[in-house]
Amino acid sequence: MEFNKALLIHHHHSGKANRENTVGLVAGVLAPAVHELVIVRTDEAGEGEKLCRERGEQFDVVFILGGDGTVHECVNGLADLQHPPLIGILPGGTCNDFVRSLGISPDAEIAAQEMLAGRVVSIDVGRANDRVFTNFFGIGLISDASQNINENLKGALGKLSYFISTLQTISHTEPFRYQLEADGKEMEGEAVMIYAANGRFLGTNALPFAPDALQDGELDVLIIHETGIPLLREILSHKPEGEWQPQSESISYFKASTLKVKTDAPMSADTDGELYMKTPAELSVLTGHLKFLTGEGY
Repeated sequence: MEFNKALLIHHHHSGKANRENTVGLVAGVLAPAVHELVIVRTDEAGEGEKLCRERGEQFDVVFILGGDGTVHECVNGLADLQHPPLIGILPGGTCNDFVRSLGISPDAEIAAQEMLAGRVVSIDVGRANDRVFTNFFGIGLISDASQNINENLKGALGKLSYFISTLQTISHTEPFRYQLEADGKEMEGEAVMIYAANGRFLGTNALPFAPDALQDGELDVLIIHETGIPLLREILSHKPEGEWQPQSESISYFKASTLKVKTDAPMSADTDGELYMKTPAELSVLTGHLKFLTGEGY
């Protein structure tokens, strides 16, 4: 596959220690297939979103080298364009969960080669209030764990730092009261986490959602009513054949195209690992909204 004009965005805080070398490697793979390759480094929060919103339509394809946070930022700049370009994601973060959902290699150089194979798929994007997300929206345990990540450990230990943070958070997470409206159906109760997924991976772990989760026009919604290692084990170890039915009564699972989330007090929400939103929130699905280049595993 060849492109006339392509933009390669990378962030100076992307998780790979050898970022500059990685940029050179992927650019070397992409350049022979691109007539004009523009490479831009972003330094400040919001810079990638602004760049994509203002210049995205000038390119046939936008390659994003970075982690889930960088992807989240750039996609929020691309999602509202009338004529968004193709999107190619190159792994450059700690977990790269959305990359995994798209079946793209975790090796950036191999991923760049996969981008040129021409596999293009229209993918759903979630919307939460006035923002979009590619992978998930969550409150409770997941946002608490994100807040508790030690940045020094994150740099030194990578994905293990997320596991450590989750283990530390489990013992301190308090249940909260919630009210939900899912496709018009109302429900309420207590939970330690509500997780609405568009993608199929969390912290590099596969979730028990159907292979077409990114193209089904629905969110996979998990409500965890009480916490504990056995519950996490059930969620992360199950490989579904057909629709997943949780064995534990402490887990509620359903699919919905719209979701309204309210809590007794405003709670921090985690969208693709980014913490800037609070409840209440209204979620929906933009079905097949953006076109992504995918890997061999999709």
